[in-house]
Amino acid sequence: MADRYCIYVKATPEAIWEAITRPEWTVQYGYAPLVDYELRPGGTFRAYANEGMKAFGCPEVISDGEVVEVRPPARLVQTWRMTMTAELAAEAFTTVTYELAPVRGGVTRVTVTHDAAGAPLWGSAARGEQEANGAGGGWNEILSGLKTLLETGQPLPFQSGPA
Repeated sequence: MADRYCIYVKATPEAIWEAITRPEWTVQYGYAPLVDYELRPGGTFRAYANEGMKAFGCPEVISDGEVVEVRPPARLVQTWRMTMTAELAAEAFTTVTYELAPVRGGVTRVTVTHDAAGAPLWGSAARGEQEANGAGGGWNEILSGLKTLLETGQPLPFQSGPA
């Protein structure tokens, strides 16, 4: 069950790549985690809880995985597992693929494919199905925050922890 999200951002693929893979950017959009990538096949991925998440009792590492493929600034494939709760940490690793392609006039198409087969709890959260229950807007919220930050220089208000 792979979900696909596509947005267009008035920014270069290089700028978007930086915003996805660098902690100084990721703390400004979505759920504001501090990311740590070893950008090589077999490298580790970790996302660390922000202070608001920690205040709600989230663990230090909120998601982890492994880098599968890295072709800056066009393609990043990684495994991904949420570790915020014991139930999520027990699910299978999922696969996230970022594809960045310039299209015209300084605009880049950003496509995120999330294959959450074997992880039904995370799959529904990623699609934003839990938003009404205060769990956030999943990829829709993350990508909206990324786009807004890169195009305006200002972040959207972000979810700092469970509602």
